[in-house]
Amino acid sequence: MFSKEESRKMREEFWTSFGKSFPRKWILYNTKLKGLSFKFHFDNRSALIALDLEDDLEHRINHWEKLEALKSILLDEYLPDAIYNEAYFLDNEKEISRIYVPLEQKVSIHNKNTWRDVMEFFNVNMNLFEAFFEEYKDVIEG
Repeated sequence: MFSKEESRKMREEFWTSFGKSFPRKWILYNTKLKGLSFKFHFDNRSALIALDLEDDLEHRINHWEKLEALKSILLDEYLPDAIYNEAYFLDNEKEISRIYVPLEQKVSIHNKNTWRDVMEFFNVNMNLFEAFFEEYKDVIEG
């Protein structure tokens, strides 16, 4: 087990290493669409990339309907393993809508031997997710 401070330092080291290994500006929160953001997630059990809709219900429904209409394109041309979850609950019990791609192998931010796999997964899949978003942003914004 790791102390909170050791865990914090490992997380910091991972994200610094990721940034140096794959230096580029990710969209993340800079989508220009209210309540819609991309996320990287890596903890001591799993890793995933996600597109989260966290706005008020009306905006969430509006964006979700458009993303649902684009589902076959996303799955066929970009991310075949993407999972659509209209009612996803975060650890703090907040309900959001999420499209995500989990890394289907056992990883841990506390195990440096898994870091390279996670970094490559993040880079490849977030690039594809962002390419999809850039191509269909006008449709999603609608």
